[in-house]
Formats: sequence, structure tokens, C-alpha cells
Amino acid sequence: MRIAVLSFDVEQDCPPYLGESYRGVEEGLPYILDILSQERVRATFFSTARVAERYPQLIRRIVDEGHELGCHSYAHERLDKLPGSTVASLLEKATAKLRRFTDQLTSFRAPNLKLPQSLLPVLHKLGYQVDSSIALYKPPFRAMPRVEYGIVRLPVTVTSSMLRLPWRIQKRIHDVLPRGLRIYFAHPWEYIDMSWARVRVDCRYNTGEAALELLRKLIGYLRGKGYTLVTISEAAQHVEASRQD
Repeated sequence: MRIAVLSFDVEQDCPPYLGESYRGVEEGLPYILDILSQERVRATFFSTARVAERYPQLIRRIVDEGHELGCHSYAHERLDKLPGSTVASLLEKATAKLRRFTDQLTSFRAPNLKLPQSLLPVLHKLGYQVDSSIALYKPPFRAMPRVEYGIVRLPVTVTSSMLRLPWRIQKRIHDVLPRGLRIYFAHPWEYIDMSWARVRVDCRYNTGEAALELLRKLIGYLRGKGYTLVTISEAAQHVEASRQD
């Protein structure tokens, strides 16, 4: 069975991530939700607790429209750069705040896809069942889905900026990606016009309307190739079922 996950990391605008610009959340996130509603697609949104504090109405909209809410740390801290005890406290705090919106908070993604192995028991203790903090394009390359400390770990398939390449180029990449499970991710700020911003060049390229149109094309492409679009928790269930067969 071919399954694909559309996921979005809901955080501050393009690097530096610790800034206080949230235009992507304010403007880009509603655009994304509108498209998903029109296309009848359910996705997974990994939100920081800071975003949930500032924009509770948008987090409620995510949940109310049937999408999965996941945790993306408290304020997009680099978890691999902090003492373990500090990280554990931040994750506990973030989890409590996000569970005010849903009791089905079982999926996690670390900022920058950097999750120390030592934190897996912490996530397990907090009730997380799925982690998507690894990637096929980062060491160890082509990492397969696996279960560690009772958590199903699902690798992201490609980097988010690939989804803003011109479709004629992007399609060729999709055509050669591994079949079966695919996990895509992007950020709300990619769906607003960043061409004017004083940020990295890759954060300005093909943002806004162009990115929104490419999102529609990706959904159509995946469906045309026979993919079922699911949440990341549902994808984990498929992986678990296939392991038992």
C-alpha cells in the first residue's frame, strides 16, 4: 500500500528560528488549512507550545478540522544543545500546554530534526508513540522506519525546500523517491511571500502563491500515483501492521 503524510512544522518564521516573527502562522497557516479543506486532506501539524500560547484559535482550528496535532518542542529550542534535565522539563511543559487542545497528542518532531537518542525514553514516558525526527537525507541515510523504546520512528523523505522547486524539476524527484511510505514536511512561512525578507536565499525562493500552487500539485500527483494521504499516527499504524504480517 502506498501512503503519504503531509506534515507542517508550526513555528517562528524562517531562520533565525528564535526570533519573534510569526507572519507565517498568522497568514500562511490559514492558507494551508483552506487548501487541505478544499482537497479533503488530513495532515499532521507539529506545533511549538509557544505558537499554541499565542494563537490558540489556530491550534483549535487544526484540531476541529480533523488534523493531527503533534509536538514540536516548547519554543523551537535545539534539543541537542541543552542539558538533558532542561530538555525534559521543556518537553513536559510543552506537552501539557498542547494537550489542552487534544488528548490525542502522541506524535513528536524535534526542531531541526535533531533528537538525542537519550530523549526517546523521555518521550515514551510523556506518552508519545510516534517520532519523526529522522530523515532519509541525513545520516544514517535511507533510515528505515523502526521502533525504539516503544516509539515508532518515521523518517522524513525530503527536505522542505524541495517542495518549492519548479514542478517540472520537483516531479522528477518525486518520481524516483522510494515508494510505499513518504513523509513530506513544510512550514507555514513558506506559504507567504518571503521574497522581500532579509533571510537566507533558500527561505525566499518560490514562497507565497507559488508554494500554495505547488502544494495543490503535490496532492494531485500523489493521488494520481495511488497514494492514500494520512496523518503520521495513521502511517505509524500501517508500519506496525506490516511488521506483524
